[in-house]
Amino acid sequence: MPTDLEIARQVPLRPITEIAAQIGIDADRLELYGKYKAKLPLDLIQSERIAQSSLILVSAISPTPAGEGKTTMSVGLSQGLNRIGRKTIVVLREPSLGPVFGIKGGATGGGWSQVLPMEDINLHFTGDFSAIEKAHNLLAALIDNELQSKERRLALDPRTVTWKRVMDMNDRALRKVVIGLGGTSEGVPRETGFDITAASEIMAILCLSNDPVDLKRRLGNIFIGMSFNKEPRYARDLKAAGAMATLLKDAIKPNLVQTIEGQPAIIHGGPFANIAQGTNTVLATKMGLSLAPYVVTEAGFGSDLGAEKFMDIKCVSSGLAPRILVLVATIRALKYHGGASLKDLTTANLSAVQNGLCNLEKHLENSSKYGIPAVVAINKFTTDTTEEIACVQSFCRDRGFVAEVADVWGSGGAGAEQLARQVSATLDASSSKFHPLYAWDQPIKTKIETICRQIYGADGVDYTAQAEADIKKANTLGLAALPICMAKTQKSLSDDPEKIGRPTGFRVTVREMEIAAGAGFLVPITGQMMRMPGLPATPAAESIDIDDKGQISGLF
Repeated sequence: MPTDLEIARQVPLRPITEIAAQIGIDADRLELYGKYKAKLPLDLIQSERIAQSSLILVSAISPTPAGEGKTTMSVGLSQGLNRIGRKTIVVLREPSLGPVFGIKGGATGGGWSQVLPMEDINLHFTGDFSAIEKAHNLLAALIDNELQSKERRLALDPRTVTWKRVMDMNDRALRKVVIGLGGTSEGVPRETGFDITAASEIMAILCLSNDPVDLKRRLGNIFIGMSFNKEPRYARDLKAAGAMATLLKDAIKPNLVQTIEGQPAIIHGGPFANIAQGTNTVLATKMGLSLAPYVVTEAGFGSDLGAEKFMDIKCVSSGLAPRILVLVATIRALKYHGGASLKDLTTANLSAVQNGLCNLEKHLENSSKYGIPAVVAINKFTTDTTEEIACVQSFCRDRGFVAEVADVWGSGGAGAEQLARQVSATLDASSSKFHPLYAWDQPIKTKIETICRQIYGADGVDYTAQAEADIKKANTLGLAALPICMAKTQKSLSDDPEKIGRPTGFRVTVREMEIAAGAGFLVPITGQMMRMPGLPATPAAESIDIDDKGQISGLF
């Protein structure tokens, strides 16, 4: 069986100018990054066109170690819609280098539903992650410079500074570090650490900004700590926003590439979904809606994380509204949620599928809470049996939903045509009545408990003393009206990763809450959130190589 990279190399790439011409963009409007990648100017975004286009959100059931293929399905659905005559653009997140060289792999889809050039996209691409990293670390340097300064204009208390540094690589040794050692001229010694770039608040800010002015405003709003007099200090107090925005002047522009079938694709931004909002940029989504009547986009992890944040944060902040939710499920994931072991997921097990359908059921129930219709996409694998697939389809039909099988890895757009027809028919027959789950101006605890009860199925929420203090601080700072961005394990609907399927009778514990005033949300933290992953025993980097002709190997 060929690898994704081998499949991608079978397809001759089309010049990006030809791809742009498909959606009415002249070559002289592009900012070219070689022959096959380009930045798109922001003035192509047109609000009147956005209002006339349909936004299709792809999410999934709770993730499993086997992977559900959400990105592959997003690309395949876009290809399928184009094949049945619906002009569509897929809009995705950018991959992080950490997973590429670690264990998870890239984020360009797979098989015959990929975005190209996959090597470039999975590596440095157009430098967006690097620019975000530099802007983040500039603020870190300015903070430490202020602490070192004899003038101490801000009287910043170093004990209250939580802003770390970032790097786009998995490196567990950097999670906790001590800086400023070596004497009085080397800085103020203090404990800090590194996060991976995708976890940076700058990434979240870039992805939620509506324009360059909004970007600079959000950068200035980053909360950096308290003064010795207990007064809040922000990045704007360091006069940091202008320089940070300057570093992001190109990164703010969406990137145009192509699917393996030669259709336009936009890739931009890449925040975590179990910590941040987990969606591509507002600007990329609006760009797609300005250039095509249909846009397929995805939200990270399961619908309890990415889709909830997409709708309650991104959509409310930007004025966007999805018209339909496509919920990706796999037979092997349902077996896992039904109690089958990871090594047995390719073995026929109808009973395990039936037991795991409770997870799919909860995600479908959640879609109705937002007033949008849902279609289930069964991402087909060769080990799926006819009986297992029929079981899922019957289960969905009995609850008023349609489940279509899509073989996008093996057949590309052709394997998604029936799914595309069902999505198209649902769009034609339904008028979306999208509404968020909660109002932003509700009390902080009310918003947290609404998400936990309504989306996760919890019986309630408990707060540690630290979480109570953090909530009090947010109220004192006048930030109570910000939306909630829950930091929770992606492995379970609950806050316990061991509780698979559809847990009941549990309570969620919020142990602390972070303030992301620049991004414009509050982050209640449940469990232990990993912001700087480590490498596995055998990193993917060991298999990656390049020859004397520049040919890459081992990249998936």
